[in-house]
Amino acid sequence: MTEAATEPNSDISVQPAETPESKRADRIDWLGEIRGLVVMLLAVLAFHSMLAKPFYIPSISMMPNLLVGDRLIVSKFPYGWNWASVSFHILPRGTWRFLPGTPEYGDIVIAVPRNRTDDLIKRVVALPGDRIAVVNGQIVLNGKAVPQAVEPPLQIPGDPQLTCNDRSVAYHCYADFAAFRTRLPSGREVYEMPTLRETLPNGATYLIIKDRSDFTVDNYPEITVPAGHVFLMGDNRNHSADSRVPILQDGLGGPVPLSDIGGRAEFVTFSLDGSQTWNPLSWFNALRSDRSWTSLRPVKLTKDQ
Repeated sequence: MTEAATEPNSDISVQPAETPESKRADRIDWLGEIRGLVVMLLAVLAFHSMLAKPFYIPSISMMPNLLVGDRLIVSKFPYGWNWASVSFHILPRGTWRFLPGTPEYGDIVIAVPRNRTDDLIKRVVALPGDRIAVVNGQIVLNGKAVPQAVEPPLQIPGDPQLTCNDRSVAYHCYADFAAFRTRLPSGREVYEMPTLRETLPNGATYLIIKDRSDFTVDNYPEITVPAGHVFLMGDNRNHSADSRVPILQDGLGGPVPLSDIGGRAEFVTFSLDGSQTWNPLSWFNALRSDRSWTSLRPVKLTKDQ
């Protein structure tokens, strides 16, 4: 009896034996992964410190030109670099400046108060060597009153869910403006804020809000801005802790050294009205579409204007 010959099953594949070399190749190179992550973080830090960084508006001090919920871009290079330029303020405070420059009237800048490390955003209203005073809420620069022209009341959306946290208890950001709240015929609620147009000596013009006449620093005695300093004020004049306000009251305590200026605000990227949640889909309904890509550089009037 002969046994039938059989052929090996061609469907069965033989797996090569696992070698120590292949085991090492399958392992994750954790050192390389960590090195790559560190390089990426350093690149982000360098970009934020040298070129530009995002900034969030958490308070009402720069209304009407900046609203709570605005996200904007701050450029780091217009006035050179210093300790305040570096993101997260990881460098010690100092007076050094590299490739220094001086802001112009009307620039919106971020500044670091002398007694803390959070950034404030304000407008430059006086330059080194200027004499500045405030009389009944009006800037007097080098002996001349800065023009303030009355504008029609500015309508700011009610944004009922917009919350501010710069006090001990969170509050609706426009709670102080209840007297100006009104309902339009369409049913939309807005705040009709008393508005002035201020124009600085270089023609830089912008809107400011002045809703009361009893602000503690509506009158500020004349001083001379020292060399290497600028005087900063918020556009919401009765709700801004700026150069007029003492350090102990969370203000800037007078002129600010240029070495404490961390950059210039350029434009709004997008803005949310406070109704958003952690669900990204809610962000679309909260988007203030009319504010995206709004320039923050002041308009400059010519002599003919």
